[in-house]
Amino acid sequence: MRTVFFISDRTGITAEALGNSLLTQFPQIDFKRVNLAFIDTQKKAQTAAQLIKEASETDGQAALIFSTQVSNEYRHLLENSGGIIFDFFETYISKMEKILETQSSHEMGLSHGVGNKNTYSGRIDSINFALNNDDGLTTKNYETADIILTGVSRSGKTPTCLFLALQYGIYAANYPLIDEDLDTSKLPNALKGFKNKLYGLSINPVRLQNIRDVRRSNSGYASIEQCRKEVRRAEDMFVQNDVPYIDTSHISIEEIAGRILQKSKLERRY
Repeated sequence: MRTVFFISDRTGITAEALGNSLLTQFPQIDFKRVNLAFIDTQKKAQTAAQLIKEASETDGQAALIFSTQVSNEYRHLLENSGGIIFDFFETYISKMEKILETQSSHEMGLSHGVGNKNTYSGRIDSINFALNNDDGLTTKNYETADIILTGVSRSGKTPTCLFLALQYGIYAANYPLIDEDLDTSKLPNALKGFKNKLYGLSINPVRLQNIRDVRRSNSGYASIEQCRKEVRRAEDMFVQNDVPYIDTSHISIEEIAGRILQKSKLERRY
């Protein structure tokens, strides 16, 4: 067991994402992860340093610290805690200052703040769009959509739409393919006028059965026969209508979204 701290003056999302990307390369080690977010006062920084010291003593080896702490003062407290610090902010900011020949602001919270009201409002609008156009609740807004994801139930449409909205400001709608849609290889009427916006999600039938079984155990909806039939017919529809699609079985929502953006050549709005 080795304790790992993710420390930031704001949410800690960046430190956690970057740190976890590195930790995944060491699957043989058991890491205890601790997220210390909003370390934005001297008192909080001192408390964090004490926690790191105690964890290092308990483990019998120095704790690892992944930090995006902006304040030099608070960063020095962490450096003297007895842990080993990987400072993402300092690693890159000094090099950028040299290249750009100017000093950085060293201001906290800029990456997750709401300083640019247009950008922040745009992200909120895209999230609302995804929620309002989820699972075919309405098709009247498809003209406004940047992309429309389609696939069988539980293939990953909703979380992918929300991720595209939150991370990239993409107006993403989704349409579920139900039995009536899958009786033919033709596109459902609601989608026919938007072929250039469509992107299909497919999934391994066994994986789909496992997901559905959690939702509705021992039902026809979750049977392997039903899953195989729906996936086969959905893929036939995609192929017959030249709709690009991706297998979501063993890749993360982040990767699904990234691949869709790359293949569809969509650009982030914000």
